[in-house]
This record gives sequence, structure tokens and C-alpha cells, in this order.
Amino acid sequence: MHLAEYRASSLERQRTADLLRLMPMAGRNALDIGARDGHFSLLMADRFETVVALDLTEPNIFHPRVQCIQGNATEIQFSDNSFDFVFCAEVLEHVPTPVLHKVCQEIERVASHQILIGVPYKQDIRVGRTTCYSCGGKNPPWGHVNSFDEERITELFRSCAVEAISFCGVTTSQTNSLSTALMDFAGNPYGTYDQEEACIHCGHRLLLPPRRNVAQRIATKLAFFSHKATELFEKSRGNWVHVVLRKVNDV
Repeated sequence: MHLAEYRASSLERQRTADLLRLMPMAGRNALDIGARDGHFSLLMADRFETVVALDLTEPNIFHPRVQCIQGNATEIQFSDNSFDFVFCAEVLEHVPTPVLHKVCQEIERVASHQILIGVPYKQDIRVGRTTCYSCGGKNPPWGHVNSFDEERITELFRSCAVEAISFCGVTTSQTNSLSTALMDFAGNPYGTYDQEEACIHCGHRLLLPPRRNVAQRIATKLAFFSHKATELFEKSRGNWVHVVLRKVNDV
């Protein structure tokens, strides 16, 4: 799905509305980490005097209140307490796990008051995973290498207090180790191969899986039945969690 289609989907509109509800109505300056197409940067420009849109590739956003910056969230090029509000949604699940803590420390460092984090909630990143047919590596769906719940977020942002938590959307998606192993053997034919994210192992764009052999087709059927058994114990949960954090030294 192209980004424009994704933004127009009902689930994405619901997610956007919830994030806007949790966001301050006004402020001096804000930082949008992982700005991509500028969707949230432009919405924030209606509320803040200035908005810095930061991404690995310099964003292309044209608005008098939005400043576009190329940068890496592991070393944000601003001084401590530079921003009244820091926004980071649909980013942390993509951050390589070894540097995740560093990125969260940087977010805390540059924020002077409030932080709003949005991530998938308790995502089972074995569901929808792919096989890279360039290197053979197994990839989580959509490049989501991290999974989050309330406890993990509070551990990552220890200099902050949780001010509000909101859940958006509903999902029951999860699997089990047997089904995952069988799908891996089958070549993960139902993975998210249309994703923009490249293979996390070799960096190549993911290719569609080739035709399965008989053994792989049988493994796919067995994986399906194993997954159906897991469904008996699945419980509904939020699809996304949105967490408002406040710096503990903020008065």
C-alpha cells in the first residue's frame, strides 16, 4: 500500500485522531522524529510556532513553520531541553534493537516538557514475517524489529513520568513457535512483501517468494492448523498504544 493510501485508510485516520487528541493544543516549538511525508509535521504546525521535521533523509515539507532536517535519532543535533514537545510515532518499532535505548535517551534529552510516543501494542512480530530471497534471512513484518507494552516504554524512558496512555484499534493477531517454524520452512509465502522496508540482514529489497514445492505446501497447511489452535486463546488488545510522557524535572 502506498503511503497516501495508508494515510487515507480508516484505521490510520483513527490513529491520527487519537494522537492529535493527546497532543498539546499550542506551544512554542516541537520536534517530529521520523517525519517521512510530513503528515504529522503539518498538523503540528497548526499548533506550534515552529516544528522541526527530522528524518534520515531530509523531508520535503513546504510550510513556513516547518524546518526540515536530515539527521539520526541516535544523535539528535540539538541541545538539551530544546523542544517543548517531542513527537515520535511509528518509529521506535523500526529502530535496531542495539541502539533503541540510545534513541530513547536522545528523545528525553532534547525534550523540555512533554513527549508523545506511538508504537504497535504487544505486536507478535512473527506474524506476517518474510524471507529475503537475496540472503535467506527472516524478517519481521514491515521492518518492525521491536515489540512494546506499557512496561517496556516506561523502562526506556526512565527520566519521564507517564501522564496518559491510550489504545487505538483492535487486534488479536498472534501465532506460536511451531506455526512460525513451519512457515519459515515453507518460505513465508504470506509475508508483507509489498513493504517499503528492505531486508534487515542484507539491505536488499524483498522479492516475492517463488512457487512452493509439495513439502512447503504441506508445511503451510500444518502451520495454518497450528495457528488456528492458538486462536482459541487469543484475546483482543489495542493495535497501537500512545503514551504521553512528561520530564520528571518539568515544573
